[in-house]
Amino acid sequence: MASYLEDLVDKFISSSALVTYWNYIFPVLVGLYLAISLYDKHRYGRNKKLRITEPAATEKNGSTLDGIEYVGDLEHAEYDPVPALEEKPHVPYTGATVTLASDPLEAANRFYAIANNRRSVRKFSSRPVDAAIVERCIQAAGTAPSGAHTEPWTFCLVSDPSIKANIREIIEAEEFVNYTQRMAKQWVTDLRPIRTNHVKEYLTEAPYLVLVFKQTYGYKESSAGTDKKQHYYNEISTSIATGMLLSAFQCAGLSSLVTTPLNCGPMLRTLLERPPNEKLLVLLPVGYPADDCTVPDLQRKPLEDILVRY
Repeated sequence: MASYLEDLVDKFISSSALVTYWNYIFPVLVGLYLAISLYDKHRYGRNKKLRITEPAATEKNGSTLDGIEYVGDLEHAEYDPVPALEEKPHVPYTGATVTLASDPLEAANRFYAIANNRRSVRKFSSRPVDAAIVERCIQAAGTAPSGAHTEPWTFCLVSDPSIKANIREIIEAEEFVNYTQRMAKQWVTDLRPIRTNHVKEYLTEAPYLVLVFKQTYGYKESSAGTDKKQHYYNEISTSIATGMLLSAFQCAGLSSLVTTPLNCGPMLRTLLERPPNEKLLVLLPVGYPADDCTVPDLQRKPLEDILVRY
């Protein structure tokens, strides 16, 4: 039996296309290998040093280093970069002078109480909100730190009822598809205790909607005109600003809700006529809770579950 199988294998190999046409296949494989090698050398050759020192660097067309969305030519060696910021002397800084209390621990306790009091609200009152309060909170968010001080954020404040209605129409249409088709069954199941679905009344009930856009790149003036400017860590920076905005709303006695409308960003950007370098990060309804507003009875993790001491 073993001898029969050996004869069968030898017969198959001797008659296989690989053996028969090897003299044609081999040159094709060599040519393909050389073509790939030349292409890789052309693409990465001059940038090889950068790729070693910056492991996150990848191809130039549409690629990123860690923390940035790529907008320039990393391979362009014949240029002397200048900083986007004006170079000025640094000024003295003595630390925080405006606090919630004179005692640092008391100040920390007060801020914790404010932050812990915050809840996500999905049912808003028609009670009007002074625009100056919301705008001041947005101004506070604009003090957030950002990569190379690029301040890569745009806050769109919407109060016009017709625009809010258009936003709701766009989001509810997409959210219906999200809940019924796009989102995994486990995802939908995990949202059940929150009692949220594709219907978003708060988008028209809340006095204001704040749409937070991250700027994937910016612009700067140069001798050649207007050039693109790198916005480093634009998503992280805008996320920090959003966190500060939520805290500012809470300090001002306003309620909010963090929403991330899945698959709605491009349509909302078009509706608000925002430029292509802006991408929607989050949408925040803002106002006062309705009289019959309820929230899930949730508990936060204790300190020992989120803190690791060294």
